[in-house]
Formats: sequence, C-alpha cells, structure tokens
Amino acid sequence: MKAFTIWSIVIGLILLGSSPFCYAQKPYRVGTTTADFLAIGFGSAGAAMGDAYVSMATDLSSAYWNPAGLSYMEQNEALFIYQPWIADITTSFTAVGVVLQNLGTFSLSLVQANFGEMEVTNLTMQEGTGELFSANDFAVGLSFGRRLANWFAFGASAKYISSRIWHTSANAFAVDLGVIVNTRFFSPTGKNEDGMNIGMSISNYGTKMKYDGMDLLNPIDIAPYEQGNYRDVPGKFSLQGWELPLIFRIGVSVNPLVMGQHRLTLAADALHPNNNMESVNIGAQYKINLPTAGDFYLRVGYKALFLEDSEYGFSFGGGVVLRMMHNVGLKIDYAYRGVGILGKTHSYSIGVLF
Repeated sequence: MKAFTIWSIVIGLILLGSSPFCYAQKPYRVGTTTADFLAIGFGSAGAAMGDAYVSMATDLSSAYWNPAGLSYMEQNEALFIYQPWIADITTSFTAVGVVLQNLGTFSLSLVQANFGEMEVTNLTMQEGTGELFSANDFAVGLSFGRRLANWFAFGASAKYISSRIWHTSANAFAVDLGVIVNTRFFSPTGKNEDGMNIGMSISNYGTKMKYDGMDLLNPIDIAPYEQGNYRDVPGKFSLQGWELPLIFRIGVSVNPLVMGQHRLTLAADALHPNNNMESVNIGAQYKINLPTAGDFYLRVGYKALFLEDSEYGFSFGGGVVLRMMHNVGLKIDYAYRGVGILGKTHSYSIGVLF
C-alpha cells in the first residue's frame, strides 16, 4: 500500500507537469510572465553545474531547486547566497533549515531581487524629472522535506511573492512540489546511495499577479468636445493579471566514479516552462573527501541546451565544506556563469552547519 501511494505521487507530479497549462508555445508565450527572478536559479553549487541540480540538491538550497532534497540534510544549516545579476541587478537568497528527527526538515527562505534606482521620465520631461524610482521583488517561502522511505523523498514549499515598482505593487501565492527517487541503477559499488537519482519538481504554481497602485491614476476628460465639468474626471488604468514563471523539472544524476575518497557525479535536467521552449541543463561535480577536514568540490555545467536564442552557456565553480569541533561546519561555494552579450555573472555562497 505504501509503495502504491508513493508511485501515485510520482505519477501525479508527472501528469501535473505535462498538463496543458504547462505547455510552452513558441513564440507566443515568451515574455508573458512576471516575477521572473524566481527562474534565475539560486545556489552556487547548482549554478556552477548549469542548473542541472533537481536530482542532486541535498542541502539548504533545495528550498529553491527541489524541496524534497531538504530531507537529506543531517544538520541544521543557515545559508546566504549573493548573486550580482545583469544590468546592475542584485539578487540574494537567505535561508535557515532545522532538522527534526523522525519528522523531517523545515526551512524558511527569502529570495530578493533589487533593480536599483532609475530616473523618472515622462513625455514632456524625457531627460528626467529629477525624481528617482526603484523596483524590488521578493519571495518568502516555508518548505518541508521528508524521506517517506529509504529510497523516496518528498517535499513542498508555500511562498508569498511580492513585486513593487515605485508606487505600484502586486502579490501572489505559490507552491513548489518535488520528489527524489534513489535507485541502485548504474551503481559502481552496488549500494543505493551510489546509484542513479531521479528528481522531479514543479515550481511557482500559484495565483496571478495583478499590479495596482497610485501610479496608475490618470485624470481623463470623458467628453473632450463638449462644454462642462468633465475635464478632470478621476480615472485609473486597470491592468490584467500575469502568470508566475511555472517550471517543471525532471532530472537524473549518476556516479560513474566512486573510489576511495573520490566521487564523480554527472547530472542532466530537462525543463518545461510555461514562458519559453523546453531545454536541457547538464553538469558534472567532482568531490574529494578530506578525512578529518571536510570535502572539496569542483563543478562545471552548461545551461539551456536546445533553447533557441539563448544567451546562457558554460558555467563552472567550486566549493569546500570544512568540519570543525563540536559538529560545526563551514560551507563556501562560488560559481561563474556567462550570459552571452549580457555579460557574466557570479554567485557567492556561505553556509554554517550546526
């Protein structure tokens, strides 16, 4: 009965991700979603691997990639990620996760995107009015991950999303769902933990965002060719609701090399978004375990294979986990990613295990 229930969840996620509301239609769906900062990808490890991370996320960054990965955390963790983005946009991810034995792992996360200050212009003052406006987006999420069996993990997140441009704002609610299935396939040692992992997640399934605010007020003259007190009738633009960037991810990761203190992992993710074409991300990670000290990582990847007109490309990075006294650890990760004509981006992560 338990096995039937677990596979029912897996099949349900696949059907949900394959349903018509997820279909990306070329080219009409490009540019039709809002809060697209949710699709950037947060986490130096995942970014270095070209975002091929849905089946590999087993730390606190799982709250973004796949909440099922939270169930693999063995210690409480606090994580901060700083990612300067293109066009002087800055993004960050802050989270804390708590492992509760026999219950699961809970995390609270905050994703932010700051677009900086810009000059206010209008038709009569196109060089600027002397005022400045700013734009900011953020999402607060509460996530939970639990291993329902030794080979199966499930996770979910509930998120509140807010976007503000000067005096105009919009809000939405969304959920993320994810699973990770651990198998013995292609295991060089015959052990499950060294076998192939299958990960699936659905991100940002939620309500539409409809912007509203005083910036949309606009006095109108409802009868410009008639005499009377019609010149300054209060008017307001009514905007439509915009969908969130819904993403269905399915990925696999295998370990072709597991020897002593060395492990090589290869990963590939297939993405099905609602605002673009399907694409594939690939990545590799080489891990060296340093006895009594910690772990050292090297990573490389490529994002958005088969996506037309994509500016993404190769990425690389590395990281280290240092083990200290009293079961305390320090995690440091870095990633570089090229974005074609838009330049290059970096991701810096620092975490504390306690």
